[in-house]
Amino acid sequence: MKIPKGINKVRRSLMRNLTKNIGKSGLKKSEKNDIKIKRILITRPNHRLGNLLLLSPLVQEVINTFPESKIDLFVKGQITPIIYKNYSNIDKIIQLPKKPFSNIFKYLKGWVSLRTRKYDLVINANFGSSSGRISTLAANSRYKMFGEFDEKYIQQFNDYQHSAKQSIYDLRHFLSELGVSENKNDIPFLDIKLDAEEIEAGKKKLFSIIQNNKPTICLFTNATGDKCYSEQWWSDFYDTLKEAFPDYNIVELLPVENISKLNFAIPHFYSKDIREMGGFIANTVVFIAADNGVMHLASASGTPTVGLFKVTDENLYKPYNPKSFSVNTQQNTNKDIMSLLRTTIR
Repeated sequence: MKIPKGINKVRRSLMRNLTKNIGKSGLKKSEKNDIKIKRILITRPNHRLGNLLLLSPLVQEVINTFPESKIDLFVKGQITPIIYKNYSNIDKIIQLPKKPFSNIFKYLKGWVSLRTRKYDLVINANFGSSSGRISTLAANSRYKMFGEFDEKYIQQFNDYQHSAKQSIYDLRHFLSELGVSENKNDIPFLDIKLDAEEIEAGKKKLFSIIQNNKPTICLFTNATGDKCYSEQWWSDFYDTLKEAFPDYNIVELLPVENISKLNFAIPHFYSKDIREMGGFIANTVVFIAADNGVMHLASASGTPTVGLFKVTDENLYKPYNPKSFSVNTQQNTNKDIMSLLRTTIR
């Protein structure tokens, strides 16, 4: 049963209000000298590609802090095992069905497993998620980090608002309260841990399209709702890009819907396989897209990524791996973007 978008929006708002006061991260002073954390649950009950990729820095942070730990993930949908296939510390992925009413028994089984498995630490990866707070409360764990948004950290960390980083700063503070030495290293990047074979396969697929050794710029012209740019916008952008970088190939990665805002006018690559797409992107010198899950996939593949923003908040979702940046297209022209690109790929 498909729930209308309007009802879904009201439901999410209602659930956030009902669950905002559930739980509070904390501990007793007597617990601080008896810290043993080996089994960890990270909860992010969401099925969207972007949100599951934005979880990867937190997973890396946990592994870096507790390298011998075993980690379970509490998520939605079926793509999480694909994203995290090369994360050896991941033990079990509890996958709620994307549509719970279509598979109610599997849905209930996932929630019940939170009580039957015992954890040392459970981490809610998104403070605004009502199901994240409920699952943290329900989990059988000694320590629980619910993830409260703390305004004082905005002054201390200029990137605290970022969706991938906020939970990491909160975790570092929470663990320091437990007596664990505070990690002051840089926040990990998004990473799907492509292996050498996947990158080599991507190289061959790219060469089969371009048939030369010139560096390649990759475009992704699709997005959802108001984040999507028109065919005219992309046509104008492509003309400006082609003029600014005549010695580069320009290719398009197509979305799962197999559509193109450039009307398939330039060399293009199509795949439904997330890791195959990542391997392809990893062989390009820069990836340009509107704010969407594939933009985060490019960032997680290690390629310099340019995020085009016009309605969503850059501070929450901008790519931040090396040489990546975001652009507000309401405030910058295509020529402005070309100037920024030159500092990235030359």
